[in-house]
Amino acid sequence: MKKSAKFITTALLAATMLVPAMGVSANEAPSKQNNEKIRVLIEMPNKKEQEQAKERYGVQWDFNNEGFTTNMNEQQYEALKKNKNVKIEKVPEFTVETTTLEPQSRYQTMAASQSTPWGIKAIYNNSSITRTTGGAGINIAVLDTGVNTSHPDLAANVEQCKDFTVGTSIRNGQCTDRQGHGTHVAGSALANGAGGLYGVAPQADLWAYKVLGDNGSGSADDIAQAIRHAADQASALNQKTVINMSLGSSAESSLITNAVNYAYGKGVLVIAAAGNSGPNLGTIGFPGALQNAVAVAALENVQQNGTYRVANFSSRGYTQTAGDYSIGKFDVEVSAPGAAVYSAWYDGGYATISGTSMASPHAAGLAAKIWAANPSATHTQIRGDLQNRAANNDILSGLYAGYGDDPASGFGFYRLP
Repeated sequence: MKKSAKFITTALLAATMLVPAMGVSANEAPSKQNNEKIRVLIEMPNKKEQEQAKERYGVQWDFNNEGFTTNMNEQQYEALKKNKNVKIEKVPEFTVETTTLEPQSRYQTMAASQSTPWGIKAIYNNSSITRTTGGAGINIAVLDTGVNTSHPDLAANVEQCKDFTVGTSIRNGQCTDRQGHGTHVAGSALANGAGGLYGVAPQADLWAYKVLGDNGSGSADDIAQAIRHAADQASALNQKTVINMSLGSSAESSLITNAVNYAYGKGVLVIAAAGNSGPNLGTIGFPGALQNAVAVAALENVQQNGTYRVANFSSRGYTQTAGDYSIGKFDVEVSAPGAAVYSAWYDGGYATISGTSMASPHAAGLAAKIWAANPSATHTQIRGDLQNRAANNDILSGLYAGYGDDPASGFGFYRLP
């Protein structure tokens, strides 16, 4: 099952008040036992007072009209919460979408039999393929636990390496992965074969953005900042970009929703894990549940009813919105290999993991490959191509899977002709 969602608190402040009134009085001073910092978002209609609040509390990230984020203790937060003009919204902390904390298996050296893992063979619709091609000129921004940019199968692809999890600014040239998840995800999307492992689009460029900590979880504002930064970079450089987010939460973050909409509006294709809370209906997590993100379900390497099977752990949509071949909020869009996936690991070796986290980069890689072959296409046209390919390959196995647009596999399994 999906790792339990943790929560960070976000305070939305829409009040006209003096900054001293926002402080903590002597009888509200934090105790040694309750001085742990929490992340909050503060928004004030009075710009002068907002600037004073920034100076008083400090700024983690500034989201302009959405407010700014900062850290404070519980007593300070409760003091602000008591103000009648204060609006409060809790924003979830996001976690990696894997079924276990540790890999199912790890390897120090490349297994020759895994140069093209089963998911890659399935995507390419070729069980005997030994290497992959494509993706040149397309960026895949992996927002994750970081990436081992020295990994032999990834090093040549790295174009950007940035850390959004430390301090109050982006750290260029730093994206160290100490957890493994981000390196694994990047490998499935674009491993170049230099060390023996191939991903879907080995010629794509990697933007490695560290938004999650070494425990596999991270703050919504760090993720939102990275999404916006990727979109701005894509626009400034005039480059086609796919964002992959193999992370999720059961609760929606307004910061991330607005950031996804911002990126999509700038022509960036956003792809995300559907979540690992299946097989019950209505279990898709965010940001995959958003209309402007492609939610990817996980398939197993099991043939049943003539197709691959949707994994039990993979989150499902709703039956009432299935069958219309139209994507809305909480819909699974497509499905991809996500169970027992072999890929790169943070220590320079390799590992096998399961989860919708593993399915999402297969979709991101294929989107990059298709886009590279059709550079004049828009992100919406590439998304439509993914949907059409999926619709031509129905998934008929797994709870709630069936003909047409279903709540388990969405349109189906996209793959090359």
